[in-house]
Amino acid sequence: MQSLGIYMFGWQQFLVVGIILLFAAVELFGGLLNRDLRNTDDYLQELSGFLLLSLLTKPGIVLLVGFLGQLIFPAGHGFLTDYPIISVLIVYLLVDDFLQYWYHRSAHEYAFLWKLHRPHHAAREMGLLVSYRNAALYYVLMPNIWWIALVTFLGGGIPVAIGLVLKQLVIVSSHSLTKWDEWLYRYSALRPLAWLVEHIIVTPAFHYAHHGKAKDDEISDPNGNFGNMFSIWDQLFDSAVFTRKYPVDFGLPNDTGDSWQSHTFYPLLQAENPHSEISKAFVKELTTSKEPSRLNLKPGNYLWCSCGMSKNQPFCDGHHHGTKFKPKLFKVEKEGVYKLCNCKLSKLNHICDNSHKLL
Repeated sequence: MQSLGIYMFGWQQFLVVGIILLFAAVELFGGLLNRDLRNTDDYLQELSGFLLLSLLTKPGIVLLVGFLGQLIFPAGHGFLTDYPIISVLIVYLLVDDFLQYWYHRSAHEYAFLWKLHRPHHAAREMGLLVSYRNAALYYVLMPNIWWIALVTFLGGGIPVAIGLVLKQLVIVSSHSLTKWDEWLYRYSALRPLAWLVEHIIVTPAFHYAHHGKAKDDEISDPNGNFGNMFSIWDQLFDSAVFTRKYPVDFGLPNDTGDSWQSHTFYPLLQAENPHSEISKAFVKELTTSKEPSRLNLKPGNYLWCSCGMSKNQPFCDGHHHGTKFKPKLFKVEKEGVYKLCNCKLSKLNHICDNSHKLL
C-alpha cells in the first residue's frame, strides 16, 4: 500500500483537485454575477454536488479500487508505467468518454437512473455549476469514475491527471454562459473550423440543445446529444443534433420544485410532493385511449406523446423521461381540425390511421 499512498498524495492529485476547485470557484463567482433564475436550493445543490464528488466520491472510489487491487491483483499495480504517457492518455480518454456516453444515455432511458440524473435537467438556466447537479448516487454508479480508479491503480496517474484537466475544460465550457463557440458560427470563413470543432468535441451549442426544455423550439433535444467530452459517440450512435443555436427555455416540462436535499440524496430522501417523480407516491400510468382526439389546431409546432403516459394527451408533457420513448415533433401549417392518435399504434405517428379499430 506504500506505492498507493505515494500516488494518492502525489503532485498529480493536487493538480487535479486544484483544477476542479479552480473551475468551481470560477463557476460559483461568475454565475453569481449573471444569473437571476437561481434560488438558494439551486446553489446548495450545485455546491453540495461538487463537494461530494470531489472530496468524497472520487477519492473514495480511487482508494477502494487501490485497496482491492493490492489485495486481489498486486502484480497489476504500476503496469502502465512502461507505456508512453500519450498512448495511455488517448486510450484513457476514449474509454472514459465512451463509458460516460452510454451511462448518460441510459440515465435518460431507464427510470431509476433518470431519477438520479433528473436534478441536472431541473436547472432553469445554463451555467458552470450545472455540471455538478446530479444525485450523489449517480456519481457513485458512474462507470468512468471506476475507470479513473482502475487506470490510477495500474500506474496511469499522470495520464489520468492530464485527462481530467482536459475533460474539465470541455465540460465546464460546454455548460458555460460564455458560449465560446458562437464566434465560430458568425463568420463564413470559419465554417470549416466550426464543423471540425463541433464534430470532435462537445461545444456549448451542442450541449445547450441537450438541456433545452422541449424539442418544439427546433433547437432542443433533451433525448439526444449525450456526449460529455467528444461528440463522436452521438454521431456514431445516431443521437447527434447540430443546430448552432441556443435554446431559450431550460428545465423540466413538469418541474415540481423539489428540494435540494431530495435531489441530492435520492433515494434516501424523497420529495414530499406526490406529483414528483422522486416521491414515494409517484407512479407512471398509461393514459392512452382508443378514440382519437379531434382538435382545432392553429399554425405552430406541437409535440405528440409517443410514450402513452402524458397527462395532457395527445401532447407530450415530459413523462417520457426515463424511458426509451421520444415525443414526435409535428408542424401545423394551416389552422383546422386534426384527428390525432391516442392509441399510439398509428403508423402515421400523430395522425390517426384508425389502428384503434383493430383493438
